[in-house]
Amino acid sequence: MSNQSEAKVAIAAPVAAKPVAAEAVAPIPNGLKFLFGGLAGMGATCIVQPLDLVKTRMQISGAGGGKKEYRNSFHCIQTVVKNEGPLGLYRGIGAALLRQATYTTGRLGVYTYLVDIFQTKFQRSPGVVDSMAMGVIAGACGAFIGTPAEVALIRMASDGRLPPAERRNYTNVVNALTRIVREEGVTALWRGSIPTMGRAMVVNMTQLASYSQFKTYFKNGPLKMEEGIALHFCASMLSGLLTTITSMPLDIAKTRIQNMKTAEGAKPEYRGTVDVLMKVARQEGVLALWKGFTPYFCRLGPHTVLTFIFLEQMNQAYRDYAKRNSEKSSGL
Repeated sequence: MSNQSEAKVAIAAPVAAKPVAAEAVAPIPNGLKFLFGGLAGMGATCIVQPLDLVKTRMQISGAGGGKKEYRNSFHCIQTVVKNEGPLGLYRGIGAALLRQATYTTGRLGVYTYLVDIFQTKFQRSPGVVDSMAMGVIAGACGAFIGTPAEVALIRMASDGRLPPAERRNYTNVVNALTRIVREEGVTALWRGSIPTMGRAMVVNMTQLASYSQFKTYFKNGPLKMEEGIALHFCASMLSGLLTTITSMPLDIAKTRIQNMKTAEGAKPEYRGTVDVLMKVARQEGVLALWKGFTPYFCRLGPHTVLTFIFLEQMNQAYRDYAKRNSEKSSGL
């Protein structure tokens, strides 16, 4: 739901309840929609970042058939806090915020552009299938734009698990990006872009297809839930479950490729997405493709709902601001 709800809430123009308010409450400008969408995602990330770090650590643990560093997600949290302190759970937070800023803004921008083209050409609002197709395209474009921040995030989040001599020791996201360019070349910023884009496409397609179905069931089914945060949370958690199941293999491929170290003249550990999936399944077992399932799933639902809440608050704040200005200008 996160991608769909952010796009829909951010893009949809407010509906006036009264004729007087219709003039006062102007549509939110596209630039602010993108800004609010990015800020909402960043606010949610600040809260759920520890779960993202745990997911990354779990996906790298036992790579290549080696010894697993963490028995489960709770053991991972305990180990990180014990060895790196509580703030260790927020390693890479700068890169995570940059990822939200670039990915969310890019995705909303592309989605809005596609919706405008669709409405201009067909003179109607897009249907479910149309929205899914545009969401998939927008997700892929946003993921490509956000890949450099994703690479920095994966490396910074996983650095603390390495022995001191093997750490990259990026001091912040800017240092990470500049060092990657200097030491590995500009193209290294887009390492793992294919599985990153593939994951975004799967996530968008699954969420767009399932969220509305779950929401309709909860509203019209035996539970008769009313519109609100509880409904959004339940629908997003079930949608998140399906999304997690379908997207995790691509997510672990992305993580492994972006985290691997390369040396000049040396053969890289992984040649591509398919190579990662085959090696993980062969060396660590098929279920290893879903490593980090629990933190990934637990992060997805809350992140979606928090993004929705933050976005709604910013949209409402703008509407109130626009209404006050309109009343002042009209002398009310």
